[in-house]
Amino acid sequence: MAATPPEQRIWWNEPIERVELVWIFIAFLWGLFMFGFMIAWHFIGQQNLSKEAYRVLPSSYEEKVENFAKKFQVREEQGIPVVRPKPGEDVYLLARLWQWWPIVELEKGQSYRIHLSSLDWMHGFSLQPTNINISVYPGLEHIISLTPTENGTFGIVCNEFCGIGHHTMTGKVYVTDKKQAGAEQRLVEQR
Repeated sequence: MAATPPEQRIWWNEPIERVELVWIFIAFLWGLFMFGFMIAWHFIGQQNLSKEAYRVLPSSYEEKVENFAKKFQVREEQGIPVVRPKPGEDVYLLARLWQWWPIVELEKGQSYRIHLSSLDWMHGFSLQPTNINISVYPGLEHIISLTPTENGTFGIVCNEFCGIGHHTMTGKVYVTDKKQAGAEQRLVEQR
């Protein structure tokens, strides 16, 4: 009965059952395996994000993003510019209460350098459904290299609580292949 004290007050001197020893041994081996695999995955996983970051004034970063949006804008969605940079171009995304700005359209299979910074608070950049998560700070310009491998619409979610509108802080990244992007560009030019 659990309400009464054990007969032997010094329970750690009691012999360990064989089944318990087996489970302790299995748990220890599993822990070693996971520890080793985390180190190995760092080198063989090809998922390591760039450690490239620079100090930047929020106002000058905002100017960079606005110039980028003006240069590559192809249309608007709900008042937010959709930009389609050329493959290999630097892409600028801005976090501010409570949006990721602008919407970006990238070409599948092409590499881009994505620049991220915030104007006001710390925000989180989480590209869904991929496993890219970065904390984005004002005064720092974070740069990651990205090569989209599949078409679709990918959501950007802020995963750092940033205030009352945090739940609405989303953005988009469209990924299209070259033929699809070319056909859409011709439609824009005809308008």
